[in-house]
Amino acid sequence: MAWCVGARESREKGGRDVSADDGAERIWPPVDYSVGRENIRQFVEASGERRVIYKDSKVSGEAGFRDVVAPPMFAAVYCWRSVRPALADAGIDMTRILHTSQEFVWSEPVCAGDTITTVAELRDRAGSKKASTYVLGTVSHNQEGDEVSRGTWTILVKGG
Repeated sequence: MAWCVGARESREKGGRDVSADDGAERIWPPVDYSVGRENIRQFVEASGERRVIYKDSKVSGEAGFRDVVAPPMFAAVYCWRSVRPALADAGIDMTRILHTSQEFVWSEPVCAGDTITTVAELRDRAGSKKASTYVLGTVSHNQEGDEVSRGTWTILVKGG
C-alpha cells in the first residue's frame, strides 16, 4: 500500500492519487507520538480527571500497568498529530472547521513510555457551497505492534 501525502508526493513514491471524490481512500504516512508521564499529567489536569490511577505510577503498577496509564480519551492527543496534517493537506482552513463528532474504540492501554504510531485516512467527503463534511479514520498501535485505538473524526468545514 502506498502512503499518499499528496498528488505529487504520491506519484514520487509510486503511489496513486486518491481522494474521497473518486471513491477511494486517502491515507497519510504514520505519525509517532512518545507518551510521557508529563503528557499524561497535563491531560489529566486539563480534563479534570480525578482517578489516582492516571496520576500515580505506584497505583498504576499495583493495578498491573507497566507505568502511569493514560485515560482512554488521551487517544485524542496522540491521534491529533496524524489528523492535523491530513486536514492541512486537504487544504482545510482550520479557522472554518467545526468538530462535529469523535468516536474511539480502545484496545490495549497506553502507558507512559509507549510510542504510539497513528495512521489517518480520509474515509468520506461530502460537500456543497455552504459546507463540506470530512470523515477521517485513525488506527493507532504501540511499539509492540498492538492496536491501542481506532478513531472516527467527523469535521464540518464552513464555506464548502
